[in-house]
Amino acid sequence: MKDIQNNFTMLCDFYEITMGNGYFKCGYGDRIVYFDMFYRQNPDEGGYAIVAGLEQIVEYIQNLKFTDADIEYLRGRKCFDEEFLEFLRNFRFTGSIWAIPEGTVVFPGEPLMIVKGRAIEAQFIETYVLMQINHQSLIATKASRLARAAKGRAISEFGSRRAQGADAAILGARAAYIGGCTGTACTISDIVYGVPATGTMAHSWVQMFDDEYTAFKTYCEIYPENATLLIDTYSVLDSGLPNAIKAFKEILLPKGITKCGVRIDSGDITYLTKKIRKRLDEEGLTDCRIIVSNSLDEYIIRELIRQGAEIDAFGVGERLITAKSDPVFGGVYKLCAVENENGEILPKIKISENVGKITTPHFKKVYRLRGRDTGKAEADLICLHDETVDDSGSIEIFDPEYTWKRKTLENFKAEELLVPIFRDGELVYSLPSIEEIRAHCKAEIEGTWDEVRRFNNPHNYYVDLSEKLWTIKNEMINSRKKKH
Repeated sequence: MKDIQNNFTMLCDFYEITMGNGYFKCGYGDRIVYFDMFYRQNPDEGGYAIVAGLEQIVEYIQNLKFTDADIEYLRGRKCFDEEFLEFLRNFRFTGSIWAIPEGTVVFPGEPLMIVKGRAIEAQFIETYVLMQINHQSLIATKASRLARAAKGRAISEFGSRRAQGADAAILGARAAYIGGCTGTACTISDIVYGVPATGTMAHSWVQMFDDEYTAFKTYCEIYPENATLLIDTYSVLDSGLPNAIKAFKEILLPKGITKCGVRIDSGDITYLTKKIRKRLDEEGLTDCRIIVSNSLDEYIIRELIRQGAEIDAFGVGERLITAKSDPVFGGVYKLCAVENENGEILPKIKISENVGKITTPHFKKVYRLRGRDTGKAEADLICLHDETVDDSGSIEIFDPEYTWKRKTLENFKAEELLVPIFRDGELVYSLPSIEEIRAHCKAEIEGTWDEVRRFNNPHNYYVDLSEKLWTIKNEMINSRKKKH
């Protein structure tokens, strides 16, 4: 594969370049436009999502540049204006971006990112923005569900070998950690992003030795402070567990080490872990942890705990790193406004017979309305960019589709969700550490009602429009209907 040296400028849909050329030739290239990035449906029919991927977008935009090789490739396609190709030599992003910080709980229909800039620039970054937010938000959301199902037990991400490529493994581990996993098996994610890498042994370690006990004994001698033994290579209860206990007692306990662990990757997990716990406790190994893996997801984990399985930690692989149950986040990037020659913002809308695909026009901001007494999020309100929500009194909100559904909120605090990231091409946002993002995500989950967090039939969290924005949207819809 050709070395692109981490320059992802050409990681774009070809139409972004052909449209850029078209805008350039017809005089629209410098026209100021506004795009919203949002999604339409929560993964797994859940009640919320976790947004992630902003850090990689920041890095991408800071490194945007067309190389001589890129321009020669485009020239070879024989469909681009030569002046446009010369324009690309000095191309850089000069626009402004607002985004909801990583780790925030988000909901369908609200802008996760707003891009304002020249038409060529704002259109060009579409693919990379969608790719990063769609992928990492999907994995972070899945990890959040898994962490909640585990009820305080550790979840490690084990999915690199099932991921769809290197970036999916590396960034998937990052997103999983943001969403609530405690570590990853992916070593490079620790090096690059500080996601704690953990690991024990494979069945091949046990098979390499003449007998199981020698395999366990040798491992304990080499890694006495981190001895977790895989005990289901042959028979969990007949050989694996007895040999592990023997190794722990002969190698670790004489050194005063009681911290150790056993892992199983197959079999009837509830039955086996109960038997394992009972035997370990009888042998005085009460500090020995039991770790399980084997195609787990949030529903299996929840059921194992309900059945009384004795588990201290879980390893989750393919069903996390691929979000197997619902592998598409479905974020979209839509034009919502343009500026005319006088700087006036003109709203734009996409109409569809599918109501869910009708976009919300105009340059916007998003407020989260949170109860002052509970700290819980009650609703989100999408407003025009120059509107301000007064949280000193009460506010009436209403469902944008079923306008008769109305609710008056009192004693609430209005928080703006979108924060400035780039202003006129310059980064104005301090990227938080992954630990800060993870802590923010944990606080966000705790600030959401249990009913919204349900796995099945969650409460429908309201994302409403301000009266002004709702009026503009409906007037534009009705105007289009009259024309057609």
